[in-house]
Amino acid sequence: MPRKILASVILALNLACAADDRAPAERHRAIATDTTFRESSAPVIAFLGTSLTVGLGLPDDEAFPALIQDTLDALELDFRVINAGENGGTSAGGLRRIDWLLQQPISILVLELGANDGLRGLDVETMRSNLQTIIDRTKKAHADAAIVILGMEAPPNMGRQYTTAFRRVFAEIAQANGATLVPFLLDSVGGIAELNQADGIHPTAEGHRIIARNVWRVLEGVVREVDEQRAR
Repeated sequence: MPRKILASVILALNLACAADDRAPAERHRAIATDTTFRESSAPVIAFLGTSLTVGLGLPDDEAFPALIQDTLDALELDFRVINAGENGGTSAGGLRRIDWLLQQPISILVLELGANDGLRGLDVETMRSNLQTIIDRTKKAHADAAIVILGMEAPPNMGRQYTTAFRRVFAEIAQANGATLVPFLLDSVGGIAELNQADGIHPTAEGHRIIARNVWRVLEGVVREVDEQRAR
C-alpha cells in the first residue's frame, strides 16, 4: 500500500477506537434491537467487530452489516444478519463476548477485530491468540460455521516491524483455519475525506456502502456455498 494512503488510514482507524460514554446496553447497537434477534429459522451471519461494524454516527440501517442484509433480502437469500459491533472493541473484547453470541445459530462468523489492537500498539501475538480462540470456540459450538476475516492495517507510526507483523496475522489466521479473507476492509474509504463524516474519521453512509461492497464481493461466495449445503 502506498505510504500516503497508509498514513491516511491512521485517521480511518481512529473510528474503531472512538470514545463512547454511553451505557453498556447502548453500545451494542443492533444486538439490542428486536429486528436483530427476531425469531427466525434463518441461518445467522454474525458480524463481530468494532465501531466500524456498529456504524458509529449513522442510523442502524446505514451500517454496512445492515446493507449486507438488504442485499441478501434483495437476492432472496434467507439469512439473518446480527450486528455484534462494539465501539472501542478489541480482539480481547471480542473474545469476552463470543460465548454470548454463540447462543445464536451461527452459519457464518464475520470477524472485524484488530483495528483497536493496532491503534493502541497491543501485542500482535496476543491479538492472534484472541482471534484463534474466537474461531476455535465458534467451531466447537457450530462445527459447520464458515469464517470470514476482515483484514485491517496498523498505523505506520507503530513502525515497519509492527505493521508488517500486524498485517500478516489476518492472512495467516485465514489460511490456518480455511477461512475467507477480505484483505483490507477500508479499501477505497480510509483517508478519503468525502467518504468520512465531518470529523474526518467516521465513514459516511456512502463510505459504508463501499465497505458493504468490499465485503459482499468476498462474502457472496461463502453465503451461496452455505445456502447450497442447506439445500442438499
